[in-house]
Amino acid sequence: MDRNKLTRNILIGMAAGFLLGSLIHFMTPAADGLLQVYVVDGLFEVGGKIFINSLKLLVVPLVFISLVCGASNLSDGSSMGRIGLKTILLYLLTTAVAIALALIVATAVNPGIGINLNTDAQYIAAESPSLKQVVINIFPTNPVKAMAEGNMLQVIVFALLVGVAINKCGEPGQRVRATLNDWDEVIMRLILMLMAVAPVGVFCLMVSLFANMGFSAIGDLAKYFFTVVGVLILHFFLTYGLLVRFLANLNPWIFLKNVAPVLAYAFSTSSSNATLPVTLETVEKRLGVRNEVAAFTVPLGATINMDGTAIMQGVATVFISQAYNIDISLTGYLMVILTATLASIGTAGVPGVGLITLALVLTQVGLPVEGIALIIGVDRLLDMLRTAVNVTGDASVATIVARSENKFDMDVFSQDSDAETEAVV
Repeated sequence: MDRNKLTRNILIGMAAGFLLGSLIHFMTPAADGLLQVYVVDGLFEVGGKIFINSLKLLVVPLVFISLVCGASNLSDGSSMGRIGLKTILLYLLTTAVAIALALIVATAVNPGIGINLNTDAQYIAAESPSLKQVVINIFPTNPVKAMAEGNMLQVIVFALLVGVAINKCGEPGQRVRATLNDWDEVIMRLILMLMAVAPVGVFCLMVSLFANMGFSAIGDLAKYFFTVVGVLILHFFLTYGLLVRFLANLNPWIFLKNVAPVLAYAFSTSSSNATLPVTLETVEKRLGVRNEVAAFTVPLGATINMDGTAIMQGVATVFISQAYNIDISLTGYLMVILTATLASIGTAGVPGVGLITLALVLTQVGLPVEGIALIIGVDRLLDMLRTAVNVTGDASVATIVARSENKFDMDVFSQDSDAETEAVV
């Protein structure tokens, strides 16, 4: 498959979907119009949801099989321990840096000053689990139930245990590993089949989104919106670029070029989990990360790595505090960094995680949780960008860990690069 052509076609599908969706939005402002009902809410919404469901279909089998294969190929338990520790520490580091950047930029821009907000807005936050319950819930009582519910942390734990057991079983383990390796090839072929029709799926998603929303939701919160966008872009290029350059000793421009196909999927689906099959395939086949590292770091990142969400929380905290004229002081900002960083792991399996963790942060620093209702209007569009940042973080951490463990293929990483842009080694 020509990956550059695929990326181009996906971008064309995104652009065409944006233009057609915006045109439909201006043509049919009434939600009950025939075009809206039968074309947007019918044809395009069905096409987009089928595409999303097809991606999600592959997530659990891909994570389980790839992670079992990866864990069973590790020579000893200490390798898994090192990989796990490095991965979690890097995810925590990037999340802390993300929210710190958000707070610095937001306090400089002051997006909430001078805006007359509706203080009667209401938002009821879903209840988040306690830290104790989060730790307990990581370990499954029923692995089949965990797979059926898509509880990725439990699936990861079960897959790791199975992989380690296979590694220690000698000849029976080798037979099981060979079978799982064959299944891994089948899953990867399914991913390639899905990628072939991805431009159509992305087109349907974009038409459905912009036909319903347009850009009217951005107008009233433009300063907040573009502050979040600016910090996301800054984190994307600066933080990940520096980490890849100095911790992995690789050319960040080649890294970003190789990871580009994932960004279009992430942007259109707004889901790290839905994008996971494409992320994992790209990390292995384009970045050169070996399966035993990629199969652990990427699924874990899709579950707990929320740099984009942390950025939204930082900017939203400043925005809401300024809008309500509440000074939370330097201590409050430090508490925001700590709370949001830990919450990025603590609420990993909760639906609506971004708004739930934001409610936790606001409560921790004494800000009104109702303020969340004021930014929901633009959150759907920002979520698309946040997801693109999140999957890039997953790929960068996987690359750094693989380099540190000598489980990285430089030839794969630089295969499409010109001589003058070779990675620095």
